[in-house]
Amino acid sequence: MKLVRYRQDDAVHVGAVKDDGIVSLDGIGFATMAAVIEGGKPALDRIAEHLSTATAEVALADAELLAPIERPGKYLAIGMNYAKHLEEADKLGVARAKHQVWFNKQTTCISGPYDDIEPGVTEKLDYEVELAAVIGMAAKRVSEADAKDHVFGYTVANDVSARDWQFHTPTFTMGKSFDTHGPIGPWIVTADEVPDPHALDLRCFVNGEKRQESNTNQLINNLWAQIAYLSTAFTLEPGDLIATGTPEGVGIGMEPQVFLQPGDVVRCEIDGIGAIENRVAAR
Repeated sequence: MKLVRYRQDDAVHVGAVKDDGIVSLDGIGFATMAAVIEGGKPALDRIAEHLSTATAEVALADAELLAPIERPGKYLAIGMNYAKHLEEADKLGVARAKHQVWFNKQTTCISGPYDDIEPGVTEKLDYEVELAAVIGMAAKRVSEADAKDHVFGYTVANDVSARDWQFHTPTFTMGKSFDTHGPIGPWIVTADEVPDPHALDLRCFVNGEKRQESNTNQLINNLWAQIAYLSTAFTLEPGDLIATGTPEGVGIGMEPQVFLQPGDVVRCEIDGIGAIENRVAAR
């Protein structure tokens, strides 16, 4: 099931994709994506029953899609989690860590799947295609074996990065959290439709040029290990986002380095999940 948020007639709605259209969930009592996520399997069963007879109200091609989840409580991202990207970091002098490397993207950075990316004050704007997981059932001290039971679904993320600001602090947070530097979408694909999140091809294009290409089977720490590690320290709550890492090919790792410029179009796509496409706005 693909679940979306969209704007129609100056109002925001939650819907489910059916064929080439969107079925609104207003009529069955779901006004927010958070309500769907917190409702778990009973909510998804109710939506599936509704979809079996409902007719799409709006064509998918005509819909104004928004970030598929309202502002989550946490947006966590792991760094240097593909071996070849780790090698890029080595060349930049980033010290290798003994443990998983996590940073926060402030949730105000989240934007829609086709929204513009505002450069802000950075002179070193970069892209990172990532598979993002949406937490469903709350997770606290969860084992790797049980971690999959706590994932509601998946979406495409571009961990847009202000590289000059990223290294202002060792946490990376400043350079990872500019407004609009968190486009996600175009929808949430529910976990039941993704048998193995560690077998997905992902790519990133800038102005049609392929910059990144890999498969999530190359993750150093897979998603289950990530959830186990994070939940050892604190509770992951319904709706929290986890960005699972980016492969090699980022602009800062190129020789010479190449950063995004106004007018550039960045497309991030993951097989079985979808694609997002964002233009860099003028300064």
